[in-house]
Amino acid sequence: MDLVTGEQAVGQSIPRTEDRRLLQGEGQYSDDINLPNQAHAYILRSPIAHGIIHSIDVTAARAMPGVVAVYTGADLQAAGYGALPCVVDLKNHDGSDMKKPAYFALATERVRYAGHPVAAVIAETVAQAKDASEAIKLEIEALPAVDTVETAAKADAPQIWPEVPGNLSLDFKNGDFAAVEAAFAGAAHVSRLKILNNRIVVAAMEPRAAVAEYDGRFTLHVGCQGPFATKNMLANRVLNVPPEQVRVRTRNVGGSFGMKSPVYPEYVAILHGARDLGRPVKWCDERSNSFISDQHGRDSVVEAALALDAEGNFLAARVDGLANMGAALSTVGPNIQVGNIFKNLPGVYKTPLIAITTKCLFTNTTPIGAYRGAGRPEANYYMERLVDLAARETDRDPIELRRQNLIPAAQMPFTSASSQPYDSGDFPAVLDKCLDAADWHGFEARQAASKAQGKLRGRGLSCYLEATAPPGKEMGAIQFEADGTVSLITGTMDYGQGHAAPFAQVLADQLGLPFESIRLVQGDSDQLIVGGGTGGSRSIMATGTAVVAVSAEVKENARLLAAEKLETAVADIEFEGGMLRVAGTDRGISLLDLAQSPEGQAGDLNAALAIDTPPSTYPNGVHICEVEIDPETGITRLDRYAAVDDFGVMVNPAVVAGQVHGGVVQGIGQALMEHAVYDGRGQLLSGSFMDYAMPRADQIPEIIFDDHPAPATTNPLGVKGCGEAGCSGALPAVMNAVVDALAPLGIQHMDMPATPEKVWRAIRSAG
Repeated sequence: MDLVTGEQAVGQSIPRTEDRRLLQGEGQYSDDINLPNQAHAYILRSPIAHGIIHSIDVTAARAMPGVVAVYTGADLQAAGYGALPCVVDLKNHDGSDMKKPAYFALATERVRYAGHPVAAVIAETVAQAKDASEAIKLEIEALPAVDTVETAAKADAPQIWPEVPGNLSLDFKNGDFAAVEAAFAGAAHVSRLKILNNRIVVAAMEPRAAVAEYDGRFTLHVGCQGPFATKNMLANRVLNVPPEQVRVRTRNVGGSFGMKSPVYPEYVAILHGARDLGRPVKWCDERSNSFISDQHGRDSVVEAALALDAEGNFLAARVDGLANMGAALSTVGPNIQVGNIFKNLPGVYKTPLIAITTKCLFTNTTPIGAYRGAGRPEANYYMERLVDLAARETDRDPIELRRQNLIPAAQMPFTSASSQPYDSGDFPAVLDKCLDAADWHGFEARQAASKAQGKLRGRGLSCYLEATAPPGKEMGAIQFEADGTVSLITGTMDYGQGHAAPFAQVLADQLGLPFESIRLVQGDSDQLIVGGGTGGSRSIMATGTAVVAVSAEVKENARLLAAEKLETAVADIEFEGGMLRVAGTDRGISLLDLAQSPEGQAGDLNAALAIDTPPSTYPNGVHICEVEIDPETGITRLDRYAAVDDFGVMVNPAVVAGQVHGGVVQGIGQALMEHAVYDGRGQLLSGSFMDYAMPRADQIPEIIFDDHPAPATTNPLGVKGCGEAGCSGALPAVMNAVVDALAPLGIQHMDMPATPEKVWRAIRSAG
């Protein structure tokens, strides 16, 4: 619907304002950027997963037509560039530092995964660069490769980094282990599962691309999640120059889901080329290369357990995991499987004790990084699979088992077993609302109808909670333009979420501005004083809070200017609904008119500030899924899906619903079909869309979405993060439904993805 004037903008489902431009092909993505006299780069990658580099002969390549430069790792090291950044510094459980081997943009002594960049060819055209790359002679002595985390953990596993014994980057523990062990020892029942969390190829709609230029300072045009953070990582950790000598510009971004947040090898290579050659250098990935060059997601193996007393109360939960880091550490890689798992494991339950151990291990595979949810879907998946199994093993109703262990609204605020301060929520009410939305009690009739057709029907439920928006810095700036518009400058970055309308709604309410007068400005590090970027479901909380704060500053500036213009004392100026009035009179001026005055055009109204963002928010919800399985083919058909979520105050419910739908579909993809599979030698078997399945529109049922808000008490808007929640709810809901359908055959667990072949084999084995 369009904006209803005369009412508060926050809470209205105003259409996304960027969509028409993007749908008409008027967006500007990284590959749309072409600069005068630019050259083109192609990256040569290792064809083998593990080996010693004896030589890289680029002589013939440098003589090829159109080639202007060929760089190897030796060239980049001679230029003094640092390793690609991992910003996480964690301690092993014995207090020693984690292992962070230096991962440089181009390989030097060894290659460590198939796809590891070894050379960058710069030429007048992409075709010439690609042709020349084929003339490079690589002499690599193949070594045994390790491509699963369980193999990497073995005592006799090949060593991927000589300086990292046992391939172990981090040996992490957190929790009260003595108390947890005592709880398990005294439990009436313990449910245990070994769970594989399958590796995911992100496959964003837009492949990665970048253009570099150098004019005494570096400029990188690139699709990323936060230009300010990317600038600082490049300057401080890689290029070794002051931050003011680096500029990062991001226009439109065609999806990321965490994958476009790191500093990648290709960016360093083309920045070097731009400085070395004195001309811009452009690089755009090919889809086939992106499967092995973009960081992957998920990939862990855990032993999970839940202890219950005789009445069904949860006593303790424990997860012992092996987490695959790939061949090198990504920007935040280790934290996904340690901090985020621990914080999110208790979920919505009163479970008094938790403990986790995680060994983060290197393998000869593409590095692992953040993927939508980044540890939160994993933690919720472990707990919800355990709860369903416990209900089945103890012959309890899965709804009632959950209900008796949910944190009641009367106990809010509540500190979880992982020390997370839940400020608000009504988990039992959300559960009841979703049961109604999904017609839970009508399931038996639908199950009977499926059985009459020879099909197996199952239903699955998941209760999830996410610790989102970790505290940090954010900014907001407001500029009144000469054309009567108002620019809102933010340090977050829209890469598909639809920020423009919700951010404008917040500002419209704060300053009484016409919604249509506000335009969002983002993506240029030169315009930012800080900027945490977009990730961790932080944007509406962080930017919304910054907008409230900077709006207050604009109001004070406006009162000063209005007092001067209206010839009265500042104390007599009242601000309401975009109007500044002299108290007790009809004399006044609108904020926009004041902005167009000489005083306003001098910039005295404008404001910019940085804030410390409020504490984390805790969105939560319940998802219910019904599936129908054909036992003859193993094909699982999603028939019904309902989600009820608590996102606090929803600034724009339509945008929120879109985020939930997208997250649910990605969760369905991981649960039923997506899996990055290696062959045992480090070669990716699922390296194209011919081999890597993703959900299609005709496979997705109507997703019923409703909300039951309990506004956050920790930020001025009452909002909670929503961008990744769909994944957290979908994984366990779908897999619980699949297992429920197969339960009459004695099947109690199945790892993701529940492909037709896997389901068919399980049915045959059970029969």
